Amino acid sequence: MEEEELMVTDLSAAKEAIQKRAEEGTGQVQGIKKLNKLESLDVSFTAGLGTFEEVMARRGKRTELETLDEGSDSKKKVEDSKSGKSFEALYSWGRAIEDGEFTVHECRHKQTKEIVAVKKLEVGMLDPLDAVALQSEIECLKAVSDSPFVVKLHDVFDEPDFTYMVLERMRGGDLIDKVIERKHYTEAEARLVARKVLLGLEHCHNRRIAIRNIKAESLLIVDEHSYVDVKISDFSFAKKVLYPNALRTQCGTEGYVAPEVLHHRPAYDVQCDMWSLGVVLYILLGGYRPFRGDDEEEVERKIRYGEYKFHKRYWKDISEDAKILLSRLLTVNPIARITATGAMNSDWFLMEDEDSEEISEEEGK
Repeated sequence: MEEEELMVTDLSAAKEAIQKRAEEGTGQVQGIKKLNKLESLDVSFTAGLGTFEEVMARRGKRTELETLDEGSDSKKKVEDSKSGKSFEALYSWGRAIEDGEFTVHECRHKQTKEIVAVKKLEVGMLDPLDAVALQSEIECLKAVSDSPFVVKLHDVFDEPDFTYMVLERMRGGDLIDKVIERKHYTEAEARLVARKVLLGLEHCHNRRIAIRNIKAESLLIVDEHSYVDVKISDFSFAKKVLYPNALRTQCGTEGYVAPEVLHHRPAYDVQCDMWSLGVVLYILLGGYRPFRGDDEEEVERKIRYGEYKFHKRYWKDISEDAKILLSRLLTVNPIARITATGAMNSDWFLMEDEDSEEISEEEGK
């Protein structure tokens, strides 16, 4: 695609394609929901690489139903499912806020009046591997819900017909819509967003959890008045990394997936999330995707070889420090790719932002 053809419509088209394919149950890298059995094996031959910590250290459609009264903002803890009561005994249903392979509803706790988002999954529709994936999602979310940069999992109800995941309600939409609306973010704005995502990733990676589906479409904005206050929300493919390079399943979203996930070379770990963050940061600063093509094969080829450009028309005012960080995030070799902690200590993040306080004040109005 020529430089003059690059516009924000690139992102709109990409989001529509992702949504359409999600509704069809395709469009993400093959094997999206099918866990590779090798991921569950305790493979001893990796012992020579050292522990996980040692290796990481060396690397330096919408349906409208009832709308709930949002006037009550109780801060009380959502009642635990261990009370023995059913989900519907504790919560009242509101409108559907997401529909597709599963449904997410806005619900209200009958006692505390707290508004939450509830992911409802029909147990009978899950094949055995999908059930394992769901359990992994829940376990990973439970492990990191104490981070302020991850959407909180309040509770889980495992009932005969359905599983209900009670989640923190995010009211500001997703990051990709904000980029489409604003065309791109300033460096100061992008830094605020990226810092929050990085802190969330650092927390996950320190607990050996790879998210495997970081994308602008699943980074949610806390409320309608914000555009930089984001949280990581999608743990559908999250997996505990038991040892270095423990993951083998091809999963993720086209355009965001890391080259080692496409390659099976030989396997991968939490560093795949850093590549995906690089794609998100590129989109924030440039206003378009780094890896584009006429078909999926061309996009995958560019990802495998790390072929992207900083088109002068869109990048002439972006600092060299930002470009250097992007190049370290979008490094094909995962061993050489910068870690979450390393990125936080990069020159771009250590820059003083005169505009940061102003942005925060603007959002507070």
